Amino acid sequence: MNRILIAEDEQRLSAFLEKGLRAAGFTTTVVADGAAAVAVARDEDFDLLILDLGLPALDGMTVLRTLRGQGRRLPVLILSARDEVDDKVAGLELGADDYLTKPFRFEELLARVRARLRTEGTREETVLRHGELTLDLRRRTASIEGRTVDLSAREFTMLEVFLRHAGQVLSREQLLSHVWGYQHDPGSNVVDVYVGYLRRKLGGHVIATVRGIGYVLGDGEG
Repeated sequence: MNRILIAEDEQRLSAFLEKGLRAAGFTTTVVADGAAAVAVARDEDFDLLILDLGLPALDGMTVLRTLRGQGRRLPVLILSARDEVDDKVAGLELGADDYLTKPFRFEELLARVRARLRTEGTREETVLRHGELTLDLRRRTASIEGRTVDLSAREFTMLEVFLRHAGQVLSREQLLSHVWGYQHDPGSNVVDVYVGYLRRKLGGHVIATVRGIGYVLGDGEG
């Protein structure tokens, strides 16, 4: 299982990243300042570093410069609110492998993480299965009982979350966070709408309602 180090001092964002990446099957460690990022990246074995530039103690550029100066080839994805071309160029020239600006959509970050890990040759689970339901993450295809199902990007992401938590009841808040991001509106009914879309395409029995809590993948009342 791939291990990802998250260096981010905004607690809400780091919690969102940790939750989403764990739901996608990764092991995560979070640090909130640059000095800790350097120390943990040096002493432990990670497959990828997600690095904020505005860190306390040591800023992200200094963290990156230090790691590369120590000969650490750990892949680095910069995640920053700085969207100027000069900042992007500076980060990439210091040795970052990718640069994503805030605000961002989680599915884009996840796609970039997976692309970087494939480039590095690390192993990653690419096909998820539950009963007769199959989701191919690399080909972006879904099938159930032998028939292919056409899903939108959001439907695909939601189904992936359900498959990675098969048998676990997921609240609307959890699904909002995983699929729509840390800036989601907790009062939205978009989760119920998209569960309805999936039920129409996959069959009403595939996602069950747990009254007062949320939804679970598996047989149920529909």
